[in-house]
Amino acid sequence: MISRRSFIAFSGAGALTLFVVDGMGAPVAVAALRGGTLRPNKIRKYRSPLLVPPAMPLAAEQRDGVDVYEISLRQFEQQILPEPHPATTVWGYGPTEGGVFHAPSLTIEAAVGRPVLVTWRNELVTVGGEPLPHLLPVDPTLHWANPPGGEDGRDEAPDFRGLTYVPSADPSEAESLPAGSYTRYWGPVPMVTHLHGAVGVGEHSDGYPEAWYLPAVELPDGYAAVGSWYEQFRGEAAAATGVDWEPGSAVCLYPNDSRPAALWFHDHTLGMTRLNVYAGPAGFYLLRDTPHEGITVAGSGEAAELPGPAPHLGDDPDATYLEIPLAIQDRSFNDDGSLFYPDARAFFDDTASGFIPDDEHVPPIWNPEFFGNVMIVNGRAWPFHTVEQRRYRFRVLNGCQSRFLILDFSPLPGVSVWQIGNEGGLLTAPVDITTHVKNRVLLGPAERADLIVDFTDVPVGDYPLNNLGPDAPFGGSRFKAADPSAAGRIMQFRVRPATSPDTSTPPAQLVLPPVPRVEGDPAIRRLALLEMMAPTLGVPVAAMLGVVDGDPAEEPSPARHVMWGDDVVVDPVAGTTEIWELYNATMDAHPVHLHEVTFEVVDRQPITVTEGMTPTVILTPGSYPRPPERWETGRKETVIAYPGEVTRLKARFEVPGRFVWHCHILEHEDNEMMLPFVIRPAD
Repeated sequence: MISRRSFIAFSGAGALTLFVVDGMGAPVAVAALRGGTLRPNKIRKYRSPLLVPPAMPLAAEQRDGVDVYEISLRQFEQQILPEPHPATTVWGYGPTEGGVFHAPSLTIEAAVGRPVLVTWRNELVTVGGEPLPHLLPVDPTLHWANPPGGEDGRDEAPDFRGLTYVPSADPSEAESLPAGSYTRYWGPVPMVTHLHGAVGVGEHSDGYPEAWYLPAVELPDGYAAVGSWYEQFRGEAAAATGVDWEPGSAVCLYPNDSRPAALWFHDHTLGMTRLNVYAGPAGFYLLRDTPHEGITVAGSGEAAELPGPAPHLGDDPDATYLEIPLAIQDRSFNDDGSLFYPDARAFFDDTASGFIPDDEHVPPIWNPEFFGNVMIVNGRAWPFHTVEQRRYRFRVLNGCQSRFLILDFSPLPGVSVWQIGNEGGLLTAPVDITTHVKNRVLLGPAERADLIVDFTDVPVGDYPLNNLGPDAPFGGSRFKAADPSAAGRIMQFRVRPATSPDTSTPPAQLVLPPVPRVEGDPAIRRLALLEMMAPTLGVPVAAMLGVVDGDPAEEPSPARHVMWGDDVVVDPVAGTTEIWELYNATMDAHPVHLHEVTFEVVDRQPITVTEGMTPTVILTPGSYPRPPERWETGRKETVIAYPGEVTRLKARFEVPGRFVWHCHILEHEDNEMMLPFVIRPAD
């Protein structure tokens, strides 16, 4: 175990160029990002209109005081690339009984104080009822769901000592492997859905990674049909909801007893989240209160008017929307329209791996990070959207695998951008993005931004929304901006004259409601972000979490890693408050997400890291804490922990149960950068 590594540059053939940006400043040319067989310069940009996801229909049978949904996960074809490119086989959520399946899915519209009950069904099967294999290469050497391990070996890392890894392109090749070898997993696909950002949810409804379930079909001999925690949570959920879980499904209750916010749902299966989410399963869950959300107009105190409407059930198909969710994702493709995702570790850094576990412990398929070279917005590659010269509200999600986004609105002359909320709801005050950070919005994976974009003074014309974030791991200072001919472009706005007066309140006049403070006298919990390196090759083999022993304010303190299968080391008591100090001893920034709670970002402070088998961390002598960024005020549930710093956050824990915290770089989460935490009952 060592704490730091050199930056691993991506390389690839071709004449495309990127730009190096010094603190988001002057560019110089560098190499292009590689991906599948379909090169980004072969895809015509801004040919497809932006899809605004409609509202998810309710189930036929409803309960008094509860909104009821039945939602399935299925495989289908979707026109992600503009025609004449072929359609892409993807997975996505949709209404079980009729309706539209899409990736990302239709949006669940929820109300504060009104619970939502969802039956999630795994229907990844063929028309004939046979389980479908994964669209993407599953690495069976990780600590993962492992259905073929049976009840005794599920949710474990299989033992492949003495065996040689053999690549396979389809299930038939896997059936004729030579003796003493193994290959990628081709069996039925487990799923479990997590509502990201939900507060106060019981452990049975949180989407715990070991509570997965396979489709309700005949399975191969010896396979486990469900994860280790499925049956316990099934009993708890039945007691809480009065509804039993049918085979191939789970029933989740979301109390919605929290602030209005833009949540989202996605798969969370142990060791497979990166692959399942990349295949498509995700969707918005917009939790609302009153139409004005408690926002008033400065001076008058009257209720403010936000840009709207947003999609709702029963809308006219030709309705025009002024509040629009934007799910931004990065993907790569092959010439036949299929999704590309690496099937070998060598894609990342040319490290060959075929014998696991050897002395280096390099997984044969898993990549430490992955960056797609095609930007997808609401399921379409580089779409366009026609807007009028007026104000719009965009609920933006960074749904990328590993990519940090820096949305750049500066190509729109005269535009004004304000941020009024993040993933935890409304901020303490609107932030003038245009003057404060030059029309740029930083979003780590899973972070959200609630933006009001004013096109009133933008001349009629067509303008790109760009991305200045890197095509590589993000460190927070010097970085390589994304290829301006590929992932450096996100979508296009086509600005046209307004057809009616804009009655929404100018964002500079908005007074946001007070944000409740996290109450309680906090205990301090010191935690670590680490990386495991292959001892001889010197390449990363896992990203990890751990604990810090000692007080880095006083002396160098060891930062030791903890594995997913180890005893739980994070166990706050219900009804108590803690400050978590996240000591980042790696070279990358990590978006750290806590389930079950929202928190306040307290501050950040430089640390000094001493490398070694067990690195040590200490507050840098003479350093001082710096406050959170303006767009980090209020509440959050995902925070960027920068390298060489301690990030402090304050949370109160209320509902007893078993949950997780993890890095939301999905490749990291799937390989040990996730740990359970247990909120212990007060008694």
